[in-house]
Amino acid sequence: MPSSIIALAAASMAFVGTHFALSHPLRRPLVSLVGENLFRLIYSLVALATFVWMVQAFRAVGPGGPALWDGKGDALWIAASVIMLLASVLLAGSFVRNPALPDPRAAKHAAAGVHGVFHVTRHPMMWSFALWATVHVMLSPTPRQLVLAGAIALLALLGAHMQDRKKEALMGEAWAGWEAQTSYWPRLGGLKHAGAAAWLGGAAIWLAATYGHIHANGWDAGIWRWV
Repeated sequence: MPSSIIALAAASMAFVGTHFALSHPLRRPLVSLVGENLFRLIYSLVALATFVWMVQAFRAVGPGGPALWDGKGDALWIAASVIMLLASVLLAGSFVRNPALPDPRAAKHAAAGVHGVFHVTRHPMMWSFALWATVHVMLSPTPRQLVLAGAIALLALLGAHMQDRKKEALMGEAWAGWEAQTSYWPRLGGLKHAGAAAWLGGAAIWLAATYGHIHANGWDAGIWRWV
């Protein structure tokens, strides 16, 4: 196995592992030691540092490598573009009264009932990241992409499951009630209840991200591939 792939795997494990460690076993003792605000700063700096390391290791591998299938066909790109739009809608809507976010009003948000993209899943942000990872593997099934996207998907989906357990302990009945009304797994029928703000915000994120993809990676993505 090339040393560059090993370096990418190490960076990816550091990115995922530090997220899990700081979000769960280390969170309480560190908050007790340094306080909530300083802990959030430490968490953010560690996340940024390991993310930058992972991206640099990804780039060091280079764009080549054997692909499991040809990801260049228009049919696959159309499917991937639609999935990315849905992921962007989930991401945009996830910031609106989300009980999973660190917010003193979390219990109040949970008690207010299901709204917007939470009709799809109670973890819209996490699923948006997992869908992002899926799309990138669809279009570029190379070893480096499998490692990086796999790490992000693992962090998102296992992290969502672990978040449920943590929120059950922290919020008790408030989170239990929220879980009873929502689903871990996406229910696509809920997209009709996502709301105009989520769709408009998601479309803006999708257009900006796919346009930025041209300059960041040299590939036309989304509608820009055909415009």
